[in-house]
Amino acid sequence: MVFVLSMTLFGLANILTEVLPEVKLGPVELSVSYLAFVPVVMVCLFHPLYAALGAPLGEIVFVDLLMGDFSGFAELEGYIQLALGLYIAGSLVRDPLRRGRVALAAVVAVGVDKMLGGIVDIGKVYVGVADAEYVEGLAESVLLLEGVAFSTDLLISGLLFGALPAAYLAPRLHGRIEPLLGLAPRDPARPLRLRARISARFLLLGVFLTFVAMIAAFVEELDANFGVWEPGFIDQYGERFLWIGVSAALIVLVAVVLAARASARSRAARAGAPR
Repeated sequence: MVFVLSMTLFGLANILTEVLPEVKLGPVELSVSYLAFVPVVMVCLFHPLYAALGAPLGEIVFVDLLMGDFSGFAELEGYIQLALGLYIAGSLVRDPLRRGRVALAAVVAVGVDKMLGGIVDIGKVYVGVADAEYVEGLAESVLLLEGVAFSTDLLISGLLFGALPAAYLAPRLHGRIEPLLGLAPRDPARPLRLRARISARFLLLGVFLTFVAMIAAFVEELDANFGVWEPGFIDQYGERFLWIGVSAALIVLVAVVLAARASARSRAARAGAPR
């Protein structure tokens, strides 16, 4: 249930970002990559592993697939980067009532995501599968511009649309949204299993996943990508087609809540039945 709820809410949030304006200052683009506070609140309130795995899938399903802009195997790059960032961020939070820790989690989530994305972009230039985009033949310009892009993303998505709203919402939703899914609120006295811990094994896993994301990006640049589906419904029908994604996400959201509440009532009835 947490997986599907996280997927649905982040899908709705990404549909909203499709209509937000973008500002370009020369080669620097100022835009909201995503509303980071939505998945960050999810990984803070629920188990970070399941919430982190579900959230990036929401963008793929409700935005890319339904809007006709699915990049196939290359979608794996963004999925891995964001899921890993959210998983690490959620594992940092033991008590959702601690605003400072929740705010830190938002910055970490966006920071890990954008840092891995920058590493992949720089790797594509140095390996030779992509040209230096801004100054031909000068790879150092890529380093500079990737650093600027990372800083702006961290400020806009990580702080303004991440840390500030997440620190406000997480304590207020703690203990209120979990019963809707028939779950107990997170207890700081009871550490979660399967949460991220700094260890050689986890670092190796992170390196491996980054390598997989890099391969997915390289495959796209080499035109060897597969599973691509890009009919471009937005270009054909305009932004009103976004309501298709909104409707689908709302249907799934209502179904998840109803199913979770029915399951909770069933468990309560079994627990109260005489033996």
